[in-house]
Amino acid sequence: MTSSTVAGQGHGTLADQAYRSIADRLVTLQIRPGEPINDERIAGELGFGRTPVREALKRLEHERLIVAYPRRGTFATEVQIADLGHISEVRLQLEPLAAALAAERASDGDRAGLDRLLAQLAKSSDGEGDLIRLDMTLHRAIYAATRNPYLEDTLIRYDNLATRIWCLFLDRLPDLAGHVHEHGPLLSAIIDRDAEKAKALAASHVKGFEVAIRSVI
Repeated sequence: MTSSTVAGQGHGTLADQAYRSIADRLVTLQIRPGEPINDERIAGELGFGRTPVREALKRLEHERLIVAYPRRGTFATEVQIADLGHISEVRLQLEPLAAALAAERASDGDRAGLDRLLAQLAKSSDGEGDLIRLDMTLHRAIYAATRNPYLEDTLIRYDNLATRIWCLFLDRLPDLAGHVHEHGPLLSAIIDRDAEKAKALAASHVKGFEVAIRSVI
């Protein structure tokens, strides 16, 4: 996978930029579960000072992507398959809500952006890294269109955890492209302001994700 981060997240402070870069590495397993996190090395790789990296690591610890142990150091969290049900339980409530709100609240600019993503989806490659990042970008565009920053932040956190599980089993999942392309009808429903259809499609997508993972574990 490439080291480019997910599109459409803006710039923000240095800590925000460090957070997005490190989170991307953790979610896509460029930093493997259980791997030690060295803030000085990461700061050097990213071209940031240690202070924004440390701020980013505190946020990532709160989001359960890393864990710090006294006198032992900081590590990427292990992926616990037992968490799949808990994560899916939350997403099954919030993803349909976000899709419906996006359909109701998306501005003309949001809808134009979703339309561009729909076109990008139609011509997307089958490369694993590209598809994973496109999937994340699609989700984040929908979350942003809800115009609810608290819901957006919450869903990004749970989507990160879900995507990390997905990446762990990527070589055993048979239809990555099909899973990502399920977003086509969902994006169309949001663009058309069909909240009920968007809600149903989002629920189906989350259920399908959990079924797919459970079929290979």
